[in-house]
Amino acid sequence: MTLFNLAWKRSFFWDGRAESLRRQVLMPIENDREMHQSMENTIAKLVRTAEYPALFARAFGSAEITSNRLALALEQFVLTRISCDAKFDRALQGGESLTEQEKRGFELFMTEYDPRRGLRGADCFHCHGGALFQSQGFANNGLDADFADAGRGGITGKEWDKGRFAVPSLRNVELTGPYMHDGRFKTLEEVVAHYCNGVKRSATLDPNLAKHPEGGVPLSKDDQKALVAFLKTLTEESLREERGSGKLAENRVTSP
Repeated sequence: MTLFNLAWKRSFFWDGRAESLRRQVLMPIENDREMHQSMENTIAKLVRTAEYPALFARAFGSAEITSNRLALALEQFVLTRISCDAKFDRALQGGESLTEQEKRGFELFMTEYDPRRGLRGADCFHCHGGALFQSQGFANNGLDADFADAGRGGITGKEWDKGRFAVPSLRNVELTGPYMHDGRFKTLEEVVAHYCNGVKRSATLDPNLAKHPEGGVPLSKDDQKALVAFLKTLTEESLREERGSGKLAENRVTSP
């Protein structure tokens, strides 16, 4: 999951354990699977680093460094990370054109799969609709029939939340692999193939997937390629340049 466009997100981490961005930004510091630092030790390091007291003084009026100030500073930085200038955005504004393959992928993305009505789309828009290509909810997307990780259910304790994880934005998805909450897929092609023939049924499987035939939406190989081509139009080129320079990794967060 990326750190872009989080100003429009209501909960954080794959299981939604953090209710605000200001709370989220501190949690990786102390998590033993991420930075594994105590807050006291983190603050002590910042105090000992020559430039930070002066920076905190400029931002807050005094050089004191506290966890609250650290959280506020990190939150405010993350809120500046906006992504809204991909090829798809420019095409909507008339400044660029999609290829025929990309147009076909967009059509598939936005179309139901309902053969009874003559519709044979990919049904993606239910979970990944809107300008952010993301819903605010949690979903079981059929990765497993049994859950080693309860996901949202581990937070709420509710049976119907087991195996459900936050639906991520598809903006810049070309750059944010590996994919799924456990990183099991390395490529977008693998992701699309999962939704075509790898969906596993369980009691909490999302209804938008459960309504389909066994395995998923049976797209042809050409349509799968078209869908991937469309997803790549959601890439902002400036971020590709950051990735090439090694900076993009600084703008991503993992969650246990």
